[in-house]
Amino acid sequence: MTTLRLATFNVENLFARWRFKDGLDPATANSRGWIVDQMCFEELGMDDKAITGAAVREIEADVLCLEEVENVDTLKHFRAQALGGRSRYPYVAGVDGNDPRLIDVAVLSKLPITRIRSHQHLMDPASPTEPLFSRDCLEVDIEVGLETGQGGTTVVTLFVNHFKSMRGGRAQTRGKRERQAQKVLDIVTDRFGQQAPGEHPFVVLGDLNDYLDPDGDGGSGIDRIVTWDQVENVVARLPQDEQWTHYWDGGEEYRQLDYLLPSASLARAAPEVLPEILRKGMPLRAVKYTGPRFPGVGPNKPKASDHCPVVFDLNLDLLQTTA
Repeated sequence: MTTLRLATFNVENLFARWRFKDGLDPATANSRGWIVDQMCFEELGMDDKAITGAAVREIEADVLCLEEVENVDTLKHFRAQALGGRSRYPYVAGVDGNDPRLIDVAVLSKLPITRIRSHQHLMDPASPTEPLFSRDCLEVDIEVGLETGQGGTTVVTLFVNHFKSMRGGRAQTRGKRERQAQKVLDIVTDRFGQQAPGEHPFVVLGDLNDYLDPDGDGGSGIDRIVTWDQVENVVARLPQDEQWTHYWDGGEEYRQLDYLLPSASLARAAPEVLPEILRKGMPLRAVKYTGPRFPGVGPNKPKASDHCPVVFDLNLDLLQTTA
């Protein structure tokens, strides 16, 4: 069986040098570039990164899509320090995106990356002087060798996202996420056609920064992509109480903010596979999780992240080969 073990993980400020001070407005802080004498940063210790590395090693993904990475050099340094070096994940993809805090999306892969396309240049139709994507929608092709049948290879396309956060209010920021979700849908159909694009092997994934349930602030900003009939939200295969991927102590909320949405054809090829959500790196304040944690995890810090990795095993044997 040819299985591609795929994961998405918001690694929360994977910076090489510094962490931003609380309350900092990055739009004004970087007027002369990021330099220490502006007092914009404080030192970031290595304890969090060590636990983040433990989480990545634990999930054993073939392809790992990451959010909140400073840049490719930072990711390569993290790979060397925490993941066993280039031999473990020889392929890296990342493009500096739109976030003024320098948090980007990126990919680590054991399998060849054959194509990368950035969509950070797209402008927001509601505000034509601003980019649409808060970071990027990074389009990445992964070449997978097939083990059964006639052999050969197939390509799985990933659309890695980190949507606009709810900072400032869910209702106040919903419109941006709605436009981002619609554009991702458009990008997928531009690539694979208007008619049944879900018959092609692709996955939309990442931190979409919203949940599906309505609340006092209204409805969701991401439902048009998450509930699109050409993909499946595989986390919904879990019991409802086990679907959370993020904990926010400001409202004692446990929500799914992180999504792995394989195309309809990929979802059908793995009908009984359940996703995995690794919570061993969550801080102790996330008391809903009562299982084991990595050594060193604290009440708030250190931790792997405020998000959990989401992992899913794709079965590629039923896909058409390219050789």
